[in-house]
Amino acid sequence: MKRTILSLFALAIAAPVLAQQAPPAAPPAQNNIEVPWNDAIPAGTAEHAARALKESPRHQEWVKIRMADGTDLNAFVVYPESAVKTGAVIVIHDIRGMSDIPRAAADQLAQDGFIGIVPDFLSGKGPNGGGTESLGAGVGQAIQAITNDDFDARFSAAVKYAKSIPSSNGKVASLGFCWGGTKSFLAAIQQPTLNASVIFYGDVPGFAAGPATYEPLMAKIHAPIIGFFGGSDARIGATIPDTTAAMKKLGKFYEPHTFEGAGHGFMGSQAGQGGANLKAAQQAWPLTLTFLRTHLK
Repeated sequence: MKRTILSLFALAIAAPVLAQQAPPAAPPAQNNIEVPWNDAIPAGTAEHAARALKESPRHQEWVKIRMADGTDLNAFVVYPESAVKTGAVIVIHDIRGMSDIPRAAADQLAQDGFIGIVPDFLSGKGPNGGGTESLGAGVGQAIQAITNDDFDARFSAAVKYAKSIPSSNGKVASLGFCWGGTKSFLAAIQQPTLNASVIFYGDVPGFAAGPATYEPLMAKIHAPIIGFFGGSDARIGATIPDTTAAMKKLGKFYEPHTFEGAGHGFMGSQAGQGGANLKAAQQAWPLTLTFLRTHLK
């Protein structure tokens, strides 16, 4: 009995030591961080986007843009507080459709001196002629069904509207995320009067089909293009070298930036990748503003 008690006593003494030697708990699966509030860059979480829109002192409004076929394109517009006419930036949302994240990006653009316009490219695609809000779980399927011609009709209407705004200086850029990033590239191909194009983690249209398909498309580009990519986004990252080479071959302006450790969608998911997404967003936005200010002045 005494030997048993001594054994238990020895284990009790050893337990704290064993606990100290145990391996640390595994980090969260998403390796997320807490994102600090920062109104110098676009909102990087859904909560921050909602706050940015609610607290913005800038004029925000919903408008209906009449398209060539007589139907309406629903759009969210934010105006800068400016004494002079300014350029407009058409924000192209990602595959999830219209949401607070792209709307907050437009508000950030307005804070930085541009007219921000976010069309709902799913306008009229939902039940009873609704847009994103009416599609529910069908948003992804509906947005994948938008053809290049359909996109062009919608984007062209947005460009025409942007140029008609009395406080606009007549210059227009596109800026898109993910699906919208690829469409921002497409806008540069389809719109000969576009003044600049910003691409966040999108690839050149037709890339999968090879140079015989995408090079003739890229030859139509007139606008300078800047792109931002995550270093941990191999799916899109693998397209950058060939895209860069083709743009150089065709004499087009293309400036890609890749941020180490950042993932796909880093601007709207700043909590991810253990801080790499946030760092990428902080580095990409000043470059975006310099580019837009250069080409929309």
